[in-house]
Amino acid sequence: MNTTTPSPPPKLEPPLWRRVWTRLMADRGPGKKRLWVLLAIPAGALAFVGLVALVGIYAAFAKGLPSIDWASRYRPPIVTNVVSGDQQLIGEFYDERRVVVPYDRIPKKLVQAFIASEDAGFFDHGGVSFTGLVRGLYQTYVKRTRIVGGSTLSQQTAKAIIASAEGAKAVRVRSGWAGVRRKVREFILTRRLESNFTKEQILHLYLNEVYLGHHSYGVQAAAENYFRKNVWELSLPEMALIAGLPQAPSAYSPFAHPDRAKARRGYVLRRMFEEGMIGARQRDAADASPIEVYPVQDIFRETAPYVTEHVRRDVVARYGNQRMLQDGLQIFTTVDLEREHDAIAATLKGILEVDKRQGFRGALMHLPEKDWADFVQKEEKFLRGDGKRDEVVAALVTKVDKEQISVTVGEAKGIVQLATTTWARKPNSELNSEYSKIATLKGVVTPGDVVLVRASETKGEYLLEQEPKLQGALISVDPNSGYVLAMIGGYDFEKSEFNRAFQACRQPGSAFKPVIYSAAIEQRGFTASTILLDAPMVTDDESTGRRWKPNNYEETFQGEVPVRKALIHSLNTPAIRTLTQVGVKAAGAWAHKLGITTKINEDLSMALGSSCVYLWDLTQVFTLFNRMGQRPKPIFTRRVLDREGRILEDHSSFYDPWTTLPDRIASGYAKLFEPVEQVIQPETAFLMHHLMEEVCKPPGTGGRAMALGKPIAGKTGTTNDLFDAWFLGYTKDLVTGVWVGYDTYEVPMDKYETGGHTALPIWLDYMQRALKSVPQPQFDPPTENIVWVSVDPETGKRANDQTRQPVLEAYLKGAEPPDETQPAQTGQPTPSTTAAQEALIKGL
Repeated sequence: MNTTTPSPPPKLEPPLWRRVWTRLMADRGPGKKRLWVLLAIPAGALAFVGLVALVGIYAAFAKGLPSIDWASRYRPPIVTNVVSGDQQLIGEFYDERRVVVPYDRIPKKLVQAFIASEDAGFFDHGGVSFTGLVRGLYQTYVKRTRIVGGSTLSQQTAKAIIASAEGAKAVRVRSGWAGVRRKVREFILTRRLESNFTKEQILHLYLNEVYLGHHSYGVQAAAENYFRKNVWELSLPEMALIAGLPQAPSAYSPFAHPDRAKARRGYVLRRMFEEGMIGARQRDAADASPIEVYPVQDIFRETAPYVTEHVRRDVVARYGNQRMLQDGLQIFTTVDLEREHDAIAATLKGILEVDKRQGFRGALMHLPEKDWADFVQKEEKFLRGDGKRDEVVAALVTKVDKEQISVTVGEAKGIVQLATTTWARKPNSELNSEYSKIATLKGVVTPGDVVLVRASETKGEYLLEQEPKLQGALISVDPNSGYVLAMIGGYDFEKSEFNRAFQACRQPGSAFKPVIYSAAIEQRGFTASTILLDAPMVTDDESTGRRWKPNNYEETFQGEVPVRKALIHSLNTPAIRTLTQVGVKAAGAWAHKLGITTKINEDLSMALGSSCVYLWDLTQVFTLFNRMGQRPKPIFTRRVLDREGRILEDHSSFYDPWTTLPDRIASGYAKLFEPVEQVIQPETAFLMHHLMEEVCKPPGTGGRAMALGKPIAGKTGTTNDLFDAWFLGYTKDLVTGVWVGYDTYEVPMDKYETGGHTALPIWLDYMQRALKSVPQPQFDPPTENIVWVSVDPETGKRANDQTRQPVLEAYLKGAEPPDETQPAQTGQPTPSTTAAQEALIKGL
């Protein structure tokens, strides 16, 4: 029996990694380092270099990114609000229109709407959704069906923060190296946000940062812009519409593309339903509701643009433009919006009436008959769209008769009657509009002319209109508080932002005479009875070598007249003779002392208002007279708060009804320690005031102001060339100045356009509106040094039994007219005018 020995089993090969490890760790003999040591040195070096490179790349990409501290403190650019004195919004200034709202005020359904439509896995991912990113790349670059973003809400928040810090252009780059850099920077900031904030905090940042179209940054601004609501007042359909906007605010704009906006809203509602956030009935009801949005309000231009722009410039000058646009200041102005609207209405009405008195400047254009149908069609489309709220519209003249003009306004037909169009003469400044009415409409327009019309109260009838070339300005100030209550800088801010109340330096004409007469009262002891000569005079201007022969408006002279009559009838030569007694240099210094800031011509024409002044300056002079010689301290800005509500400045008045009681008491207490600047003697101011009271009674040049039915004082002003018309007047509680004229000195107004006929009606219309049901007290003499004497208005002498219509006039004690019926007592001489002058000059 043969026996065999079994062979040994085959030797198994060790795994590759073990063989490599064995080889690396094997001892290679004396003096030789093991292989792993030789490889570890260059590998470590390469790793170190790679790490440094990664850190460098990270640092390069992360350089300049908004810090996490920015997000934790979160002070984004927000809206600066300008508020009227009666607590109404009149303007907004911003780089980004954002109103930050706390997270707990944002409705849960709105948060869900954004999550459902933008990032359903928001609470699950770490800031970047790789599945969403791959899906977006596939849809965009492989299927090429549409551009799809893969950004999460966290990434969109990072993007919004970068846009806010670096500008919108920084996040719009999509291609090339710049596009790669943008995405990496967004990724870095996203990871920082996720590491340092909760999901709710990120949502708070996102919902206040996201751009939602039409200047809306954040959900509160969007709620205000689209629905004029607060975000917590939104309905489900409104929330869904807003939540659908981030992807493409312009493309889904409910104003420009309502159908797209509705479809996008439907998508948001569907996603909310699929995520179980709303039920089927809620979805169907919201989807079926119509889209109702409101046009974005341009509060600045629609409310009080001249006032708001003036305040903006003032605040920027003190705080800087960046702070105005980004820091969310709360600026409380003094303007009373109701009175501002009264001023706008009165100014526009007055300018339109005066402009029509200058004549009809002709049609806008003339169309051949073949173009009529096309014009009518385009006009009808305009009237159904952008022009549906316009009061003055274009009309096509189709027929002209003596008594009426046939017009078409879009598809509507109507007529313009001669009875309402008698003003439409050809412009001629040499004519008086009161005596140059037209008697026929033939020749005024022709068929094919395009003119402006306004619908009248009678159906089918229109009124012929024209865009005025005249301009006007108005300033109204409360002399007690210094508050500027209303200010108009021109006919239309949209067409001209030039503020004529502050920037137009115009000749004031006779409105400057109170400056001259007040100087004569204080410096030369003039009284209402001081006799002046109203007679022709000739002077030679040494600087120009020309001879000047001033005249009165009526082109007649009245001989010797008292000061009161000279001012009441605004006589020119007595004012010039008064100036010669005051002295040209002294009168110029006096004007600057009263508040005129412009250069004064140092010649005799100064008495007639030849030196240009600002309406603002002259209004302050009349306010000084109202305040019995005390310097007014006018203010436009009552209070400024920062974004946290801290007071930066406060000029609130004790008389302000909108100021809280503690603030009023504090203001009143502070006022006790304010120095009062007594610019002129109170007696001088009162005497000047009383003379201007007489101006505002018939037969004074401002006599029609008496229709106000309240104690008033004022002065008209008309330049000799009829380029400017003024009226400045006041009651105890309101000082108002009005100017009317052309911006350029090309064509004057017609011969009837004096201050009393042109500017005063605007002043009166405004004051009647502003002071309706507001009683105004009389002005009392400021001291016991004022005495009252009955005088003859024609001679200025003390009245006697033969005086027909005596008037009561105010005088400084000791300067009143002597009683000629009573002989002077021995040792008791009648005080002379010279003594009164000396007493006044020394200062009472």
